[in-house]
Amino acid sequence: MANKRKKRWSIIPGQPLTDMDKKVLYWENKGKEVPSRDLIRTPEEIEGIRRSGVVNTGVLDEVQRQIHAGMSTLEIDQICMDYCTSHGATPACLGYEGFPKCVCTSINEVVCHGIPKAEDVLMEGDIVNVDFTTILDGYYADASRMFIIGKTSPEKEQLVRVAKECLEIGMEAAKPYGFVGDIGHAIEKHCKRYHYGVVRDLCGHGVGLKFHENPEVPHFGRKGHGMLLVPGMVFTIEPMINMGTWRVFIDEDDPYGWEVISEDELPSAQWEHTLLMTEHGVEILTY
Repeated sequence: MANKRKKRWSIIPGQPLTDMDKKVLYWENKGKEVPSRDLIRTPEEIEGIRRSGVVNTGVLDEVQRQIHAGMSTLEIDQICMDYCTSHGATPACLGYEGFPKCVCTSINEVVCHGIPKAEDVLMEGDIVNVDFTTILDGYYADASRMFIIGKTSPEKEQLVRVAKECLEIGMEAAKPYGFVGDIGHAIEKHCKRYHYGVVRDLCGHGVGLKFHENPEVPHFGRKGHGMLLVPGMVFTIEPMINMGTWRVFIDEDDPYGWEVISEDELPSAQWEHTLLMTEHGVEILTY
């Protein structure tokens, strides 16, 4: 006798099925992956994440106001720390699995998780991703932006622009009762028009009560695959777009084992938002 598959979506005893229950159970009975109910944030939790997102946005706004050629990424780290703590929040990256700083600063061919250093000085023409995650009253918000230092090449400008378009296209593809794979499919399709590589080794993720939660959100994939997207879920979309191959490696000279670099050492760009799935599409909780 075949084993019965355990249901992920739990029904609240003694209560009638809601429209959400019916829709989720429909897809679960079709064999699709659905979230567990604990991934659906309450109104109070959403408000907490939203407040954290306001501080996170303020951090990146302050970086945008001050960033310039000749400054070190260690100075960016200090800007982020000062703004975050002065607003009653904590940087999530600091000490996370040994990460030594409060923000990720990834220049040119560094795809993500670049560690701020005094010797990493921004030069005219560099592109740099600044990725910050805030904890405020126990709630997490996560976002990153690209910055072009002075005037750069048309090729780098296009890469930064297309990476942002990939985020926007991914958000548009994220629909209530659609699937995570719809997001990756849309991003990959747009990226291929420019013969860029979508990094496959890293992905977006659920966020809010923890730094990283379900679902994983790959930036490539097939429509109709992956976890069902249900109103109340909070997650990031953060496509990492390489000018060349999608393949990456960890810098052997990084004593912490964090910095991810494009395999062909061509530039990479990334934008990220924390998003709330609603009945009408995603709401951006970070800018």
